[in-house]
Amino acid sequence: MFSLQTIFGSGKQFYVLLDDAAQAAHDSAKALHTMMREGESLPALDAFKLARLRGRASSEKIGQALVDSFITPIEREDIEALGSALYKIPKQIEKFADRYSLAVKHLDQIDFAPRAAMLEQAAAVVVEMVADLRHMNLDRMTALNEKLRALENEADRLMLELYRDIYSGRLDHLQMFLLKEFFEILEKAIDRCRGAGVVAYQIVLKNS
Repeated sequence: MFSLQTIFGSGKQFYVLLDDAAQAAHDSAKALHTMMREGESLPALDAFKLARLRGRASSEKIGQALVDSFITPIEREDIEALGSALYKIPKQIEKFADRYSLAVKHLDQIDFAPRAAMLEQAAAVVVEMVADLRHMNLDRMTALNEKLRALENEADRLMLELYRDIYSGRLDHLQMFLLKEFFEILEKAIDRCRGAGVVAYQIVLKNS
């Protein structure tokens, strides 16, 4: 005799879809760090578009699976909230890449690589947090949450250094404007990672 789980499924596909969304976010952050580190004069944007499309596809599949599935491993609202938070990461990173490609000739004196590296680290922590949802290990998730918080705090510290550069007098007015705009976009991308991490952490708190 078939059990209800056999008939309706266990809902484990949601973990796979959330993993895919988190990985798309990390791939986008990794592509940005590579682009900043290599200093391409004409940066290619295909990787960012592909990561965003993968993230959107995962988000749409999650939404459809929530409609089709009778069983979910965690609450439906939490799955939806995490899927939405994850999709915002590659979307924000693509925004930076698109604008950077238009303004790159004005930014040759500015090194975004350290901040991009921090974003990649934050996205990697999010991948770990999403993967760990299967285990609902509060100690492990708390440690990852603290790691993500530390990266966010370091990003805030670097933003203060940014203002020193802005007022240093070595930049022209256009560069000052662009520097502020691009670092704020990067800061928001890290905030997106933090937001996704908070959702994952709260899920474990609720279910542990």
